[in-house]
Amino acid sequence: MASPPGNGRDGIRPPVRRRSLLLGAAALGGLGALGAAGCTRVAPAAGTRGGELLDRLRAQGVVRLGIAGEVPFGYIDRQGRLTGEAPELARVIFKRLGVDQVQPVPTEFGSLIPGLNSQQFDVVAAGMYVNAERCAQVIFADPDYQMLDSFVVRKGNPKGLRSYKDVVAKKARFATGTGYAQIQHAVDAGYKESDILIVPDQVAGLNAVEAGRVDVFAGTAVTVRQVVRKSAKTEAIEPFAPVVKGQRQIDGGAFAFRPGETRLRDAFNTELHKLKKSGELLRILRPFGFTKDEMTDLTAKELCGR
Repeated sequence: MASPPGNGRDGIRPPVRRRSLLLGAAALGGLGALGAAGCTRVAPAAGTRGGELLDRLRAQGVVRLGIAGEVPFGYIDRQGRLTGEAPELARVIFKRLGVDQVQPVPTEFGSLIPGLNSQQFDVVAAGMYVNAERCAQVIFADPDYQMLDSFVVRKGNPKGLRSYKDVVAKKARFATGTGYAQIQHAVDAGYKESDILIVPDQVAGLNAVEAGRVDVFAGTAVTVRQVVRKSAKTEAIEPFAPVVKGQRQIDGGAFAFRPGETRLRDAFNTELHKLKKSGELLRILRPFGFTKDEMTDLTAKELCGR
């Protein structure tokens, strides 16, 4: 969705599980020792008003981050280091909150919310889009970025595909990633869901376009920008806002917390807004392909209410 990449900004090819509309449980994935360590369950929150997780994290000195292995949102790089826009932002904010270390817990994107609510990790740090369905299950910080959609198409965009309506009208062969929000965007435009080619990640989507198996692959603007960088056969179209229920929709990605942990969410929001005001947020996110266009004043409250 929300961006990120193909051969990623560093030529990395992690599996992508986009800001899924799927909230079903899937098995938590491991990534070596990091994954094994990350799967340790945290103690459940007590009944204290606003939750006790913030106090526990300060005492432990470490916060477990649920990530989905997607460039540039949250992934493990070639050196085995946790990075991405959300983990790097988490490092800054949690340090300000008195928590010095972050630890990754890799999983499928569709397992992030179930994993969070079953105590597998403390917070979702995967650039997850905020929507009403998810807001019924978790609480979100305010978005740290906003995002438009884009397409990977053949050089010259021979079919002239610049929107989901174009894809439908021109009967283009359409692909997107597992659990991507772009599935629903295409369906809302009238594309038959059973005709969508679902691929594991943006690299597979790029390959499908290059090989001529599909005419277009849809993802977030930053994902598409990244994935076509080394491709001589494809290009990214201009980012656009999908039309959902008759209205242009700009999505926003944010950190997610268990419903009872309002103290932690509110403390996180306080520091996030300081970073936005100072301009430091853009500095943190810029290395991952984010620009001023992705900075936002959207709030979780307004996105949850859509």
